[in-house]
Amino acid sequence: MATSRPQRDGREIRVFAVTRLRATGEDGEALADAVGLLLTALAARPGFRDGELGRSADDPTLWALVTRWDGVGSYRRALSAPEVKITGAPVWVHAVDEPGVYLPGEDAGDPRR
Repeated sequence: MATSRPQRDGREIRVFAVTRLRATGEDGEALADAVGLLLTALAARPGFRDGELGRSADDPTLWALVTRWDGVGSYRRALSAPEVKITGAPVWVHAVDEPGVYLPGEDAGDPRR
């Protein structure tokens, strides 16, 4: 089981996840609707902070789903929940395959942490 690294005060380090998605035309409209349902499912999971969907100003086929979490463990446990897997399926089919979890600010300085 993956665990996140503790902060100095013993809590998990907050993270944000960026999932880039590619969809055109009607697929883009369906994607936006599906992300709304996915965000509702994610909001019910422990450690979820917030999330939003955006569309690229430079490439209308490129979207980004950004979510914020209490830690890597919260994020990974949420993604493994059955209701998130089911609700997320119509979203993940549009995902660009690349790493997507990031450490914010000062925690990002040393990748060995």
